[in-house]
Amino acid sequence: MTIGEHIMLLRKKKKISQATLGKAVGTSGDIIGRYERGIITPSIDVIMKIADALEVSIDFLVGNTSMELDMQALQRLEDISSLSEENKSFVLKMIDMAIQNFKTEKAFAK
Repeated sequence: MTIGEHIMLLRKKKKISQATLGKAVGTSGDIIGRYERGIITPSIDVIMKIADALEVSIDFLVGNTSMELDMQALQRLEDISSLSEENKSFVLKMIDMAIQNFKTEKAFAK
């Protein structure tokens, strides 16, 4: 999937128009449409603004990852990384336990 296709899908998911996204990133809706159709490619500065406006990571927007991290998830990861090593270890163990519990429940549900 191209960056333009990602922009279009994310924009539609958020139910915003090309003009609204264009205004949010300092350009026009026509230019957003040209990005979406692959006629032109946005600069890295514009990609950063579009990612911010659509509340996703740049990696997701450009297709480097299929994991969509919204701004809330990214903020949580930043908060975890700023914890002391002891607290960080505790939080990560809790996450590991929750994931293991989910996988176990899923396996027994079959």
